[in-house]
Amino acid sequence: MTDFDFPDHAYLTVPELADLLRLKERKIYDLAASGEVPCSRATGKLLFPAEEIRAWLDRAKSGGTAPPAERPQILLGSHDPLLDWAVRQSRSGLASYFDGSMDGLERFAGGDGIATGLHLRDSKTGQWNVPAVQRSVASQNATLVHFASRRRGLVYRDGVGDLSSLRDIQKLRLAPRQPGSGTDQLFRDLAEQADLDPSQIPTADIARSEDEAVEALRRGDADVTFGLEAVAQSYGLRFAPIVQEEFALLVDRKAWFEPAFQSFLAFCRTDAFAQRAATTKGYDVSRFGIVLWNA
Repeated sequence: MTDFDFPDHAYLTVPELADLLRLKERKIYDLAASGEVPCSRATGKLLFPAEEIRAWLDRAKSGGTAPPAERPQILLGSHDPLLDWAVRQSRSGLASYFDGSMDGLERFAGGDGIATGLHLRDSKTGQWNVPAVQRSVASQNATLVHFASRRRGLVYRDGVGDLSSLRDIQKLRLAPRQPGSGTDQLFRDLAEQADLDPSQIPTADIARSEDEAVEALRRGDADVTFGLEAVAQSYGLRFAPIVQEEFALLVDRKAWFEPAFQSFLAFCRTDAFAQRAATTKGYDVSRFGIVLWNA
């Protein structure tokens, strides 16, 4: 293959992408594990969507595609129940499109929204969000701010026994999250550390939000999901903590000062927001608004 000479099928395999990029296959696995390259997994096999790889390469070019001058007033990225509630309660006029951290980061890089919610853990350093942002949007006029710390772990229904670690779920039906979501990437990273093969775990249909994942438990389609303590609380399900994660907002600097986002920020500094966070298990918003990274 020559540069941008893609196969005529929708997905690239590891050898095809290695050939295209003139890299060793081991490097392709490293790029996928870090979240740097768009990928998905089917039956445990890494596949790379050809169209997303084209867009990824275009963005990586020197002087690549810049976002539009006017971004739509949309919050992208990962679904967070507290963030979702705050957007509605603030009456800021902001819309939302939540479909996972990597989806949000890619859409933000393309100018599809003014901010994106992220909880991406770097598998090599353990650092949250900053490495992924630096790789993807270092040239854009943006800032990354802390939104909340959240407890994530095993959300499970009665009748499956007591769970305390990822290895306890090997024989249970898992409600998985979509490839490219921060939850899916974190689950796979922690599963590897626990010497657990996700492809050997029985699974229900993919869930595209925190609420959708626990709904699968309520319907009886699954026994367990890798979810938030706050969601387990709201649905009356059991919870075993695994990790404390950092949820952050990557925001376009120009949009930061516009009325809609300022209204949202103002609401997040009210007593109503603080009380909601305090009464929702697993959240800590004491560091809300702290700048984590500037372009």
